[in-house]
Amino acid sequence: MKLSVFILTLLPLCTHAFGLTPPVSRTSSVQNNPKTSLFPSPPLASLFSTKEEEDLKTDGNGKALAVNGGDATAKSSLSETLTVTSYFMLWYIFNIGYNIYNKQALNVLSYPWTIATIQMASGIPYFLTLWLTGLRLAPKLTPSEFVKLIPIALCHTGVHVGAVIALGAGAVSFAHIVKASEPVATCVLNGIILKEVLPLPVYLTLIPIIGGVAIASMKELSFTFLALASAMLSNISSAARGVLSKKTMSASSIGENMTAQNLYAVLTGMSTLILIPLMLLIEGTSFIPAFKSLANAPGGGFTSMSLAGLLAAGGLTYYAYNEVAFLALGKVNPVTHAVGNTIKRVVIIVASVIAFKTPMSRGSIVGSSVAILGTLMYSLAMNNQKKK
Repeated sequence: MKLSVFILTLLPLCTHAFGLTPPVSRTSSVQNNPKTSLFPSPPLASLFSTKEEEDLKTDGNGKALAVNGGDATAKSSLSETLTVTSYFMLWYIFNIGYNIYNKQALNVLSYPWTIATIQMASGIPYFLTLWLTGLRLAPKLTPSEFVKLIPIALCHTGVHVGAVIALGAGAVSFAHIVKASEPVATCVLNGIILKEVLPLPVYLTLIPIIGGVAIASMKELSFTFLALASAMLSNISSAARGVLSKKTMSASSIGENMTAQNLYAVLTGMSTLILIPLMLLIEGTSFIPAFKSLANAPGGGFTSMSLAGLLAAGGLTYYAYNEVAFLALGKVNPVTHAVGNTIKRVVIIVASVIAFKTPMSRGSIVGSSVAILGTLMYSLAMNNQKKK
């Protein structure tokens, strides 16, 4: 509950972070650049920069402001630094909150498909409210464009449900160690689907990733094959989502007002529709009596209200951290993004170990450190390759 109170104190920051101001009509950068992936690598600054921000940096003719514009530039720089800092704080805190709430719920209700569906659906009231009130421009898609997004939505579903199953089957720390191996799946699928051959330095960074995950898996005290397989399903789905989105957008543009946040909202709605029948097929409605039994159990520590609150907190923090991630990553360069993402994974692992008192063996610590360092090296190598 202490974490819940702490997160609630941060809600004022969310007003700016989530763009809760009347929208300015602009062409979506996703639509504007057909070769941009639906899940592009940062920077995404074009999604968030405005003409007013550019006027603070130039004299209107593309020349940088000198002495006369010094004060305005300094104020803009300070404001930008505070904004980016708030984005990263929220990104980390919501992510930590999601992992803790999710694991707490899965520890008492072993229904990962139902919990994944609840979490995915939790964001729908949020973005529908923004669209209906005009606080955010609603996307416009034709039926054929929806069809084009179905494969990506299926991958989006796999990313989430795989992660939820992994968190329920093993330790949070182990799930994130395995998740660090996503670049391996990305390289493989890039080669198979896009026929893309990357430079040798990029492939060499996969060695510490694979080795680190292997060491951590062998020494993991709470190792289960289900946790490993589910985390890898999430990795493969995430890599496929990125590759398929790149392939889709290289062929044609998708819809109107398809900013990064609106794209994520559309995929959230589509994934919810995919998950509902799968949830009913695999787990049926047995979650409902299990929920009631737990809430009514004497000395169980839960009431219907507190249990529902735990599930809601997991869903809201899930959508919130993804929403803020788009904003945070769009404000920084790729190197800062790579470092920030690496630190985020370390912070989540440390926070989960503290929260759940999950022991990590020395081998697991060494393996996770090597794998995470390899992920950082991969990100930097990919960034260097893109500059050439």
